[in-house]
Amino acid sequence: MLHKEIPFLRIGLPLCFGIISGLYFNPGIIFLVSSVIIITIGFISGHYYNKYRDNPVFGFSLTIALFTCGLLLYTNEKAGIPILKPEQSLFDCTLSDFPEEKENSYMLTVRLNSKSVVNGDGTIKGSKLPIAPHIGVSGETMFETIKGSMILYNKKDPSMVSLLPGDRMIIKCTPVEITNRGNPCEFDYRFYMENHGIRYYAFTNSGDILKHHPPRYRKLVHRALIIREKIIGMYKERGITGDRLALVAAMTLGQKSMLDPEQKQNFIKAGVMHIMAVSGLHAVILSLFVFNLLFFLKRRFNTLRILITILILWSFAFVTGLTPSVLRATLMFSFLQAGNLMKREVNGINSVLASAFVLILIRPSVIFDAGFLLSYSAVIYIISFYKDLYHLILFKNRLKDKIWQSVVVTIVAQAGTLPLTIMFFNRFPTYFIIANIIIVPLSSLVIIIGCLVPMAFPIHFLSRFLATILNYLTGLTELLTARTSALPYSTIENIGMTTVECVLLTFTLFLFSTYLFKKQPFSIVYPLSALLLFTISGTTLDITSGTRNELIVYNTQGSATIGIKTGKILNIYTDTLSVVPEVNRHCATLGLKLNTFTIRNNVCCIKAGEKNILITKSLDKQMLKKFIPDFVILTGPKPEIEKSIAFVKLPEAIIISSQAASGYRVPFQLNLAGTSSVYHVRKSGAYTKRI
Repeated sequence: MLHKEIPFLRIGLPLCFGIISGLYFNPGIIFLVSSVIIITIGFISGHYYNKYRDNPVFGFSLTIALFTCGLLLYTNEKAGIPILKPEQSLFDCTLSDFPEEKENSYMLTVRLNSKSVVNGDGTIKGSKLPIAPHIGVSGETMFETIKGSMILYNKKDPSMVSLLPGDRMIIKCTPVEITNRGNPCEFDYRFYMENHGIRYYAFTNSGDILKHHPPRYRKLVHRALIIREKIIGMYKERGITGDRLALVAAMTLGQKSMLDPEQKQNFIKAGVMHIMAVSGLHAVILSLFVFNLLFFLKRRFNTLRILITILILWSFAFVTGLTPSVLRATLMFSFLQAGNLMKREVNGINSVLASAFVLILIRPSVIFDAGFLLSYSAVIYIISFYKDLYHLILFKNRLKDKIWQSVVVTIVAQAGTLPLTIMFFNRFPTYFIIANIIIVPLSSLVIIIGCLVPMAFPIHFLSRFLATILNYLTGLTELLTARTSALPYSTIENIGMTTVECVLLTFTLFLFSTYLFKKQPFSIVYPLSALLLFTISGTTLDITSGTRNELIVYNTQGSATIGIKTGKILNIYTDTLSVVPEVNRHCATLGLKLNTFTIRNNVCCIKAGEKNILITKSLDKQMLKKFIPDFVILTGPKPEIEKSIAFVKLPEAIIISSQAASGYRVPFQLNLAGTSSVYHVRKSGAYTKRI
């Protein structure tokens, strides 16, 4: 039975359900006391059922305990993120990573240690002395201890290059809360950042960094990042530069900040973006290389062989900066090999879920990370179905067999991640099999040689020779990827699905794969039932979406985008020729048919049912008298309002589009005109109203 063969499935599911429930409610004291009483009574009562084969009371109590544990872990994690007021403050913080260069600034991610509010007269709250004499004073008197992280956008300055992970700084800034744009079906950026402990950002310049000093001891993770940067410097010294250096850094060390946006798009379209995320693939390639390299350590020395492989793999995880993705893969491999060391039959899925369980306990919100979900779904599918699919066709020729193995791994992994790929990225690469057969073996060589270059760095001629080979292989990988992505229909774009559909499709694919590939009896009823639920879910979404008529003013950059949704048809009125990504994602997720109309005049009035929607860059009495609008949408950087404005009929809302400048204020005459429903899209997010 599953609960005996895969015990971590039994304990992991209620823990995850508890974490997910933390999204919707915060447990109070009554809930906690009730849960403790129920769990305690359940465990005590469970002792009376120990003589029986099954103990449902104990199982029920354990499930409730794990659910409650997950709920408390997640809510406690969220409670650790501070709530900061938008007031100028001093922050004692630690730099978490190297400054990342942007177009006009350097992005710094800092870990907050403590803060103190700065008064209007330039003194610290609770003190009459100015800031400067207090910069070196430690925390109890002037700082309040806080947790969490914050992003700083610091104006470009050469001094930023000298900052290192782990450096302590005292910074003066005003925190700004991260918000979403509010567009329908958009990526929840705020939720994503909060799951990484970040709720605020701020704009600074070099003068706002009041104190900076290196710590006495750097944390292990900070040392790892510094070593990673030194290895990139080694590649550069051996002649790898430009785009190829960026690609080597991404493929071997997981440092993707150096990549050009076009490079990323090529790898996404070709369906091989996973080779840039240092994760399971890299761990498998490196572990197999080391394991085969130690071929002479067999039989009695096999334990030593496994231990050396695990040690090298953890060393690789360290030099890649101990990123979550590589930690997942290393932990997975360690659990799998631990079973071999103990000479016990290892259930691969249970070992994988055990590693996931450890990571969830450390950071509960990790279950919402795209990388976590994609990584584990791919690995679970490979463990579950690779052998069954591989044995369907057997090749005696070794080369054909290797190609078939690569095809099988690619198909199975892609099947496992298909629903997640569509939900997260709204696209599907059509040539993924061909691309993976050609590019993954090349990337394997890049990863192996990329690890050998820093190891051979002291031997100049050898490291130079290896770097030359690495440079050529990287260029070839980039060329083939670009050619694949440029092929006609290389990717199916603008497809999407909701979270519920994604979950149901995942279960449907898994159950159908089990029915088709597993030899043991498995009823067709289960996959057909899952397919029916998936179909019902899609149909329900179509019906509910098709009966809603809406006015949508999208929160977009640089253009005014107004949508009128009538059932499954979305008519877009915009002043730009191209369709913005926010609209594409909305249409892809809900399956809407898109019609685009360009606004060519300063004034446009649209009749939607019984509603008049006026789109204009300026507003006057004559216009209001002519159109009598139910909704007024003001576009342009500075919409003009006539001073003596008067409404024939008070509109339901006056919406100021996202084109309005950040400093634009709602004109005073609108308040005098008697309307209170003035909505600023840039400040409050996209406007959506049923009509």
